[in-house]
Formats: sequence, C-alpha cells, structure tokens
Amino acid sequence: MAKPISIPRPLVRVNQWTIFLSVILTWVTGQYWLLAIPLVANLLGIFTGFNPIMRLAKLFLTKDVKSYIPEDVAQQKFNSTIASICLAGGLLGFVFQMPVVAYSFTIMVALASFIAILGFCIGCFIHFQWKQFQYRRSIRNT
Repeated sequence: MAKPISIPRPLVRVNQWTIFLSVILTWVTGQYWLLAIPLVANLLGIFTGFNPIMRLAKLFLTKDVKSYIPEDVAQQKFNSTIASICLAGGLLGFVFQMPVVAYSFTIMVALASFIAILGFCIGCFIHFQWKQFQYRRSIRNT
C-alpha cells in the first residue's frame, strides 16, 4: 500500500485546533496533562504515520478525501515536529514547575497553531527558508 503524499486540509485543521484548544484549556484549568493529548498524537504521526486525532476526524469528512485541498505530508511532519517540541517543552515546564519555560513554549505553539488556522503557516515559512538556505549553500559549494 502506497504512503499518502497529501493530507486533506480539514484533518490538518482539526489537529491545529486540538493543539490550540489543549493549550488554552491547560492555561484555564491548570491541567497541564492536556498537552499530552496533541503531543502523543503528533509524535505517533511523525514516527508511525498514524495520528489518532486526524484518523478520528477522517470519519467525519463528508466528501471524497481527494476533493479537499491537499496538504503535503512531509510539510505536515515538519510542522508536527516543531509543535511536538513546543508541546513537550511546555509540558516539561509545567511538570518541573518552571512557568517561564512552560508559558514560553505553550505561547509559541498556541500562536503558531492559531495563525495557521487563520491561513498563514509559520512552520511552512520556516521550512521554505531552510530549503532555500540549503539550496544556496549547495550552489556556493559547487
């Protein structure tokens, strides 16, 4: 079975909303374990290709999967890696009672996920700039 090369945008949006809402709920309730939900889901997606949040959301798609705007799987893995680092940093900051660390990481991931929901992907921008840097460096070295 071939690996998918794209993910329907609504599934990516559900993942972004899950990240954003888990951070907000953590701030409001003080229940920092809520950060583990998107963290575990995204780590599973990165390492196994199975994100349970997206898989559950897929059950609610009303149209054929191919009819939605596609999101690149490699780009999604890159974004999930950044989100996972921030979620893990925030969770560890809360666990070890380091509020500056906890809030720094959770503010970053909440802002990034909400800005992505609004239509601008910060992770995509970083990924593009990194690829440009690699390309320019390879040109210089030849």
